[in-house]
Amino acid sequence: MVAVSVTHLFEPLTLRGTTFANRIWLTPMCQYSAADGVPGDWHLVHLGGFAAGGFGLVMSEATAVVPVGRITPQDTGLWNDIQAAGWRRITDAIHACGTLAGVQLAHAGRKASTFRPWSPVTGSISPDDGGWTTLAPSALAFPGYAVPVELTPTQIAQIPRDFAAAATRALAAGFDVVEIHAAHGYLLHQFLSPLSNLRTDSYGGALENRSRLLIEVVDAVRAVWPAERPLFVRVSATDWTDGGLTLEETVAVARELSAHGVDLVDVSTAGNVPAQVPIGPGYQVPAARAVRAGAQVPVSAVGLITTAEQAEQILVDGAADAVLVGRVALREPRWPLRVAHELGVPVAEAGWQPQYLRGARH
Repeated sequence: MVAVSVTHLFEPLTLRGTTFANRIWLTPMCQYSAADGVPGDWHLVHLGGFAAGGFGLVMSEATAVVPVGRITPQDTGLWNDIQAAGWRRITDAIHACGTLAGVQLAHAGRKASTFRPWSPVTGSISPDDGGWTTLAPSALAFPGYAVPVELTPTQIAQIPRDFAAAATRALAAGFDVVEIHAAHGYLLHQFLSPLSNLRTDSYGGALENRSRLLIEVVDAVRAVWPAERPLFVRVSATDWTDGGLTLEETVAVARELSAHGVDLVDVSTAGNVPAQVPIGPGYQVPAARAVRAGAQVPVSAVGLITTAEQAEQILVDGAADAVLVGRVALREPRWPLRVAHELGVPVAEAGWQPQYLRGARH
């Protein structure tokens, strides 16, 4: 191990009035383990472990803004104050480790009301079995799921208000960052993609119309979210399918998001329709690079980023401003500490908790 004076991964990053101690962030990962939308002991231990592990930002899972926006009945939520109180003890624990806490606000649209991944049953849960009728821009089902009901203009008008109300509760819950989920085939992505949005009104057709709801949600959230706190949006930069959302369209949307007060675009891909995605190490990094260059906006990269050298090179190359990790974090919740050790980052800059300092040496 050769000591270095600084690495890009462990340089602070400031967005608005918020400074992230490093650029290794935990990506949102659904746990499907809440009761009535309230996070419990599992979430406290799960997310608290990453905070102790040196992540510069710990993002919560996709958290529903309304009950019908849950992917599964076991999703977390922020549609009431009891849920906000449940989140507060978790953000307090994250902050006690000197780490920032983020929440991903989501509405699953046509991909809601499903069984959690480890259930022996797959697909949609019917209303008779504890599920609910799903909503979407158009009455087109995700393959294998129930056909959703097309949203009315009145229902669409309510969605930005729902996101803003959840963001207000996120502030009371102690979150430092809000991320709006517009990726992975959930509701806002469903509006963006012509494969799931066949509307002929002002929310369908041209990209300006398909992105209208996302911009309205951003405006509503930015209006209630403090000026000194960052607002992120996660996008799926491409559907990886002919006729779907394209990278060029996403660059245009990202440019518009920046103009409306979004501070970082979290770049992922796919999820709206089945597609042949060429999965491999860092397979989504080129999309992040394209959005960063084309929209001139800070971005994060995600997707099979698993080694210290790979993560560092993404930042060295200017492909992203931060990296988010998931699978490797589940295997090793203190992965940033190992990265710091491998790169020779001084202990004082690496985010070690005093209880773990023996692991920083030799």
